[in-house]
Amino acid sequence: MRWTREQYLALMVDGSFERPMFTELFGPLVGLEEQWREQGASEDEIALAAFEWDYVPTVRCGDNCGPRRTPSTILEETPTHRVERDYLGRTLMLDKRTATIGLPQDFPVRNMDDWLKLKPLFAYGEDRINWEQLEQARKLQQEGTLVLAGIPGAYDMVRELMGEELACMAYYDQPELMRDIIDTLHDTSKRVLEQVSEHITIDHLSVHEDFAGRSGPLVGPSQLREYFKPYFSDIWQMLSSQGTRIFSMDTDGNINPIIDTLLDCGLTEIIPMEPAAGMDVVELYKKYGSRLAFRGGIDKHALRQDKAAIRKELEYKLQPLMRDSGYHVMALDHRIPDGVTIENYRYYVDLGREMLGLPPRSGKVEPFHRMAF
Repeated sequence: MRWTREQYLALMVDGSFERPMFTELFGPLVGLEEQWREQGASEDEIALAAFEWDYVPTVRCGDNCGPRRTPSTILEETPTHRVERDYLGRTLMLDKRTATIGLPQDFPVRNMDDWLKLKPLFAYGEDRINWEQLEQARKLQQEGTLVLAGIPGAYDMVRELMGEELACMAYYDQPELMRDIIDTLHDTSKRVLEQVSEHITIDHLSVHEDFAGRSGPLVGPSQLREYFKPYFSDIWQMLSSQGTRIFSMDTDGNINPIIDTLLDCGLTEIIPMEPAAGMDVVELYKKYGSRLAFRGGIDKHALRQDKAAIRKELEYKLQPLMRDSGYHVMALDHRIPDGVTIENYRYYVDLGREMLGLPPRSGKVEPFHRMAF
């Protein structure tokens, strides 16, 4: 089902739509398509076009708040691997059999001098706004399309520059460096989005962080308050005063210890809510109510088990409390993992539709629309 911008905002902000959205956020992991073909799946199923997912059409507002990117240079390529050098000067190694994102082998920033060489990539410039795309977004918004903007993560971007270990240590060892990086992201993002929001209402602001694992977050409340909050809160106050309704963060892992601080930074939504990392959307709704919306939350690993496990997961996550008011976007908590049979995936989709009061799938085929914005 195609949702309109107005319906989606009513669901995510006011909780006033008649049921949760039921969708797929990311799609399959590398290798699953081959497994499904061997199990007799149709090409429409493999493309996820046969499952009649809910979606809202989206469009970017013409913003570029992150680094200026140039195409990567391929250094070496084999049937199974690719080595390339990216816009930051990093060497990336990609195993095509198991991944879609290359793994950095080195990082360009270790100190302030290194950062200053790359800082021009992050500085504001008039070229950061695509006015033609903005005008197209204005037209589409009038037809029910959701308008998106994004800002670089206060942790995620530093991690891309320095690597995980140095990024975590820099809060203590190099606070001036951390402040300068984040202040630069802040300045560029605000100047770009101030101009954009003079011409169009941005509906949904997003930030990508991925700063947690199963045992907890890599940054604590004190780091969030000192480094993140001035950046996030300022951008959010400026945009929300212009009509922006959603501020979403994409992060895996267990972030229970810092949700309160994230909400104080302006966040209204978190994705994808991994049960294996301790993120229980039922308990979170009981605690936070309408203060926190979420997309995801269905344990992807339940689909690797049997139909009884799938039913148990859906019955818990779609108990009346959640189905009637607590759930927003019902979806798996990340990509569909290897080992999920096409039979189990069909069962998951059909049972979810049944529990939401939707009719059985009609056989209609339409392109898969990722909802991981």
